[in-house]
Amino acid sequence: MAGAPGFRRKMAGVFMSRSFALIGFPLGHSVSPQLHRRLFELSGHSAGYTLLELPPGTLQDAAAQLRQLAGFNVTIPYKAQIIPLLDKLDPSAGRYRSVNTVWCKNGRLVGYNTDVVGFIKGLEQQGLTPTGRVCVVGAGGVGRMFAIEAALRGAEVTIAVRESGLQKAHDLGDDLAALGLGKPSICLTHRLTGPFDLLINATPVGMHPHTNALPVAAGLLDRVDAVFEAIFNPMQTLLLREAAARGCRCVGGMDMLVWQAVAAHEIWDSAVYKPQDLTKLSQEMSALVDGLAFDKEV
Repeated sequence: MAGAPGFRRKMAGVFMSRSFALIGFPLGHSVSPQLHRRLFELSGHSAGYTLLELPPGTLQDAAAQLRQLAGFNVTIPYKAQIIPLLDKLDPSAGRYRSVNTVWCKNGRLVGYNTDVVGFIKGLEQQGLTPTGRVCVVGAGGVGRMFAIEAALRGAEVTIAVRESGLQKAHDLGDDLAALGLGKPSICLTHRLTGPFDLLINATPVGMHPHTNALPVAAGLLDRVDAVFEAIFNPMQTLLLREAAARGCRCVGGMDMLVWQAVAAHEIWDSAVYKPQDLTKLSQEMSALVDGLAFDKEV
C-alpha cells in the first residue's frame, strides 16, 4: 500500500476473527482501544480493537485494508473524507455529512453518526434536552451536529463564532434553512448576551494544554442555565468550573464519548448493557484520562 507503510505494518498484526479500529491522524494517546475493549467484554463479544493512524493523503490507499475489518470508528480529519469510500450512509450520517462509525455489513461499508447519540444521552443523564434557547459555540463538524439536533427539537438556535468562523456559521445557517429548520441567529462570541437555556461548547477552546482559556466571556454564564462541554481533556475545563460556580447544570464530554461508543456496539453487535456497568465504565475512563498528560485528540 503506497504512502502508508506505518498503517501497513500495523494491519499485519491486527486481524483476529473480528477486528475493529479507530482511524484518524494524529491519534496520540487515544483511550478508544481501552473503551471499546471494555465494551466488548461487557457485552460478551470477542473482538480486537486497535489504533490505525493514517497520515494525510493515505486514506484512499487504505480503502482495501479497511474492508477487511468488521467495523471501525473515524475521527479527525476523516469524518467527512471517509464518505466517498462508503457504500451506504445511514440517515444520521447523511444529515450531518459526518461519519464516526462504520460497519462492514455483508461486504458493504455502511457509515453512521453516533456522536449525536452520545450528545443526547449525555444530556439525558442530567435530565436535560437541547431545547429552548440554545447557543452553539463553534460552527465546525461537531457544531453542525449540535445545531441541527437542537433545531430538530424546536430550539431557538444561536451560532456563536469568532470573526474567522463567520463564513462557516452562515453556511451552517443556510444548511439549517435548507432542511426546513429555520434560520439561526449568528453572533460573534464576544457579543453574546443571552439568556440561554443551554450553552454548548463545540470548539477546542479550553482543551489541554491550553486549559486557561474560555470560549465565551465568564460573565455570560450568569445568564445560562446549563452548559454542555464537548471537551473531556481535561475532564473539568475552565468553562465547566466557571459554570458550576455560577450554579449552571453541567455536562462534560466523557458521557458523550462513552455513549457514542455504546451506540457503535449496538450497531455492530446489537449489544445490550446494564446502566450500572456504563456508569462504572464512564468513571473508569474518566480516571484514565485524568491520569494521562497529553495534548492530542482522544
